[in-house]
Amino acid sequence: MNKNFKKKLRDLASILDVTYEGDGEIEIFGYSGIQEGKKGTITFLADAKFEKYLKNTKASAVIIKKDFKAISADKPVLYSENPYYTFIKVVEIFDPVIHPEQGIHKTAVLEKDVKIGKNVSIGAHVFIGNMTEIEDDSVIYPSAYIGKNCKIGKKSIIYPNVSILDRTSIGNRVTIHSGTVIGSDGFGYINVSGVHKKIPQLGNVVIEDDVEIGSNVSLDRATLEETRICKGTKIDNLVQIAHNVKIGNNTLIISQVGIAGSSEIGSNVILAGQVGVVGHIKIGDYSMIGSQSGVGKSLPNNSRCSGSPAFNHRNWLKSITTFPKIPEMFKRIKNLEEKIAKLDMEK
Repeated sequence: MNKNFKKKLRDLASILDVTYEGDGEIEIFGYSGIQEGKKGTITFLADAKFEKYLKNTKASAVIIKKDFKAISADKPVLYSENPYYTFIKVVEIFDPVIHPEQGIHKTAVLEKDVKIGKNVSIGAHVFIGNMTEIEDDSVIYPSAYIGKNCKIGKKSIIYPNVSILDRTSIGNRVTIHSGTVIGSDGFGYINVSGVHKKIPQLGNVVIEDDVEIGSNVSLDRATLEETRICKGTKIDNLVQIAHNVKIGNNTLIISQVGIAGSSEIGSNVILAGQVGVVGHIKIGDYSMIGSQSGVGKSLPNNSRCSGSPAFNHRNWLKSITTFPKIPEMFKRIKNLEEKIAKLDMEK
């Protein structure tokens, strides 16, 4: 944050399209958490249960929900329908992401018939293969590799050391973080006389608009057709997505998930950390799979599952409360069996 860049509270409210109450002339130079508040910063309160921190925060102003008007902050406030989201916009105002300058760095290598749109930034030691197109306002950070016959849409960001292999299609406003590999060969082999022979992986990967992919993700190309990530999906770090997988719109894939080949994940699904999905199954829309679950069969829409193998989340919660008691239950059952055997002998 730059303390020399300041906004009056009333001007900030106007930019954010929210209302304010209190001294609109106070100057804000940045943002802070409610417990770490500093004079000259603005913080937020999205949940009334954290109201206790308002009294002692040193932040100069606070963003709160409109229905929190009964809360006394003893300082100027901005009223927002969604304080957390408004706070994110504040962060973007005071601490914007600054990408490299537009233009092509002298050490970048562009093969023949590469098309570069307007206002594109291509960093040092980037390689771009034949017949590839980079559309307007996209940013390619240093040391990225982009193969032949690829397309990257408008306003997309490719961070350092990303590898995008041949025939990959990437939409608009896509972000791919460092170390990720898009379009690597799928894991396909056939056993011939005891030897694993590779099946050629001739398909591609299609990533639709507004997708974000974390660091060190591996997303395999299809065997013949396409692996597809649909619009608005967000993929965390260290995820493995195998060949021919399709992931629907607005789905969240959390860290260390593994999805085997030819499976289909619906729209608005959440796969929590370390979920494993076997191949050739379908997980329906709006489903939620708990962390460390193993999904071994198709699931209908709106499923709630946990465990390995995964089953109904409510039943899983009941089961895990029983697991620690099993040794004692076994001991009691054994004692009862001994008592019953003794009674039988006395008859």
